[in-house]
Amino acid sequence: MTDEDEAAFDEFVAARSTALLRTAILVCGASAHDAEDLVQGALEKVYRHWSRIRADNPEAYARKVVVNSAITRSRRRRVIQEITFAAPPDTPVDAPDLGLREAMLTELRKLPARMRAVLVLRYWEDQSEAETAAQLGCSVGTVKSQAARGLARIREAMVEGVPA
Repeated sequence: MTDEDEAAFDEFVAARSTALLRTAILVCGASAHDAEDLVQGALEKVYRHWSRIRADNPEAYARKVVVNSAITRSRRRRVIQEITFAAPPDTPVDAPDLGLREAMLTELRKLPARMRAVLVLRYWEDQSEAETAAQLGCSVGTVKSQAARGLARIREAMVEGVPA
C-alpha cells in the first residue's frame, strides 16, 4: 500500500469508525466488545482491499462486512441465550425519552438477526430499500417485508407494554 493509500485509510478510519461501531452494536445486539470485534474485522478487510474499494464506497463495504458478520455469528449461536446489549454511542439531544429508547432497544434485541439488520440499516442508518437490499444481498421485497414485520412486532410489543 502506498503512503497516499495509508493516509487515506487512516482518514477513513478516523472519520467513520464510530458510525461503524454504532451500527455493529445495533445489528449484533451484543456487548460493545463483540461489536468492536466486528468493526475490527471489517476494517481489516477494508485495509486488505483498500486499493480496489477506495474509489468506490469503502464505508458501504465495511458496513456490509459488519452486518454479514453479525448475521453469521448469530446463525452460529443457535442455542437460546440471554443477549447483553450495550448502549450505542449517541449524539446528545434535547430531553430524550430514555425509557422509550430503552424499551425500543429491548424490543429490537428480540428480533431475529436479519430482521434487526434490516431495521437498523433502513431506519438508523437511513438507507433506502435498494441500498439495504444491496448491503444484505437480498431483494427489495425481502427488505420491505422484513421491515414491515419487524416494525409490526415492535409496535405490538410497545402497545402491550403501555399501561391501560
